[in-house]
Amino acid sequence: MPPTPRPPRWYAIPVRVFLITFIGTLISFAVSLLLGIIGIVIVSTLRHVHPNMTAAYRMIALPAALLAGSIIFVLALATEIRHYRQSKTLAAIERMS
Repeated sequence: MPPTPRPPRWYAIPVRVFLITFIGTLISFAVSLLLGIIGIVIVSTLRHVHPNMTAAYRMIALPAALLAGSIIFVLALATEIRHYRQSKTLAAIERMS
């Protein structure tokens, strides 16, 4: 007889949502910072001025990371709640069988 899977735990949802949101926000910050630096260097080269790298942090990377982080949080929360409810229902059906 195969071992019965353990029932889903509700307290695992916030942990997974936080980890997914944190990692996704860090990745989006890094990518947007890279693109911001490349864009600022290109624009400053075309205008023949000294590049202001703090603008890449303040005006490009931080707002992009905050926006991406909030979107990732909402999507991860919805996905984890849906997964929990499905697992809970399937566990109940399996117990009945």
